Amino acid sequence: MRAGRGLLIDQTGELSVQGWGDRIDHVIDTSSELSAPALLLRPDGHVAWAGDDQRELSVHVARWFGASAQAG
Repeated sequence: MRAGRGLLIDQTGELSVQGWGDRIDHVIDTSSELSAPALLLRPDGHVAWAGDDQRELSVHVARWFGASAQAG
């Protein structure tokens, strides 16, 4: 993980962090090695969210990484 960037590890291949690409890296990993469908990691490595719902993900992304670059 690069300093100051989040990471979305996505086993579903259906989630998006569009608008936060300047702050979050998105990796699609279909290996099913995680115990959750997707994980959002903060820059310090802590899990900020786990699940597979895009709407919930967007709420947590905005909470931890600010407004989308596409907002407004």
